[in-house]
Amino acid sequence: MTDAPRISLPSRSRPPAAAFVAVLAGNVALAFGPWFVRMADVGPVASAFWRLTLAAPLLAIAMVAMKQTPRKLPGVLWLTLLLSGLFFAGDLASWHLGILKTKLANATLFGNATSLMFPIYGFLLARAWPNRWQVAALLLAAVGAGLMFGQSYELSPENLVGDLLCALAGLLYTLYFIAMMRARDTMPPLPALTLSTLAGILPLAIAVPLFGETFLPQDWGPLIALALASQVLGQGLMIYALGHLEPIVVGIALLSQPLVAGAIGWLAYGETLGPIDFAGAAMVAAALVLVRRGPRAPAQLAPPGAASRLGE
Repeated sequence: MTDAPRISLPSRSRPPAAAFVAVLAGNVALAFGPWFVRMADVGPVASAFWRLTLAAPLLAIAMVAMKQTPRKLPGVLWLTLLLSGLFFAGDLASWHLGILKTKLANATLFGNATSLMFPIYGFLLARAWPNRWQVAALLLAAVGAGLMFGQSYELSPENLVGDLLCALAGLLYTLYFIAMMRARDTMPPLPALTLSTLAGILPLAIAVPLFGETFLPQDWGPLIALALASQVLGQGLMIYALGHLEPIVVGIALLSQPLVAGAIGWLAYGETLGPIDFAGAAMVAAALVLVRRGPRAPAQLAPPGAASRLGE
């Protein structure tokens, strides 16, 4: 099927500590993305295009250097990677456009819908209800997120288009995670991310002129930083973690992005954070600790007969 080395990993019931560190570090790196998009002198969809285009050669070189170039992949895997690239391109375009049409808090709230939808997918895949520790972690994270977003969130007709675009981005990001999780069943993270990144470039290249955006930047610095921090480092760590962690852990970890983004806004733009924001951040952090240390659900996170694939 592929000459890339098949890696035997521990059961998802006992993921390695490195995977938990990776999902947190990946979210920290991804949280810098909106800052670089804001600094870029091209349009929001164009910045998404350059994010993937500048990252792709680096990922491809690393893949070849590590001798993980895939060959003779089955058709269903090619389709999965193609869909993952399309989902991710749509996510980036929708969210970048939505940011400009709604409040930042609204964009963050709806864009992070993945933190709820991806765990739900995990429980449906497991055909099992969450255990009490997982329920407690989800509730704690939900309340914490509500505290962080509640002060600045504003539902109004003026924000409707932007809110819907950001909600669409959250749905597409969930579908991207699902596709990449399935690709990681049989592929190491680097070739999976490289091929998915390549698949997302063309749709964004087609979309940029449709929106009449400035395409070529005068200052390449923010776009290079966006490609390195968000795509190479951030997505690289996230795709690695997807092969080891349960969806509920990944979903709750996504809520660390607004925490880091808030800190960046505080330091770079003087956007103040109040006691309620810190309380919400503490609750999300506690949820991460809880879901990490609590006992695992007895049911395997896969339908019958698929457990061996999910162990990759």
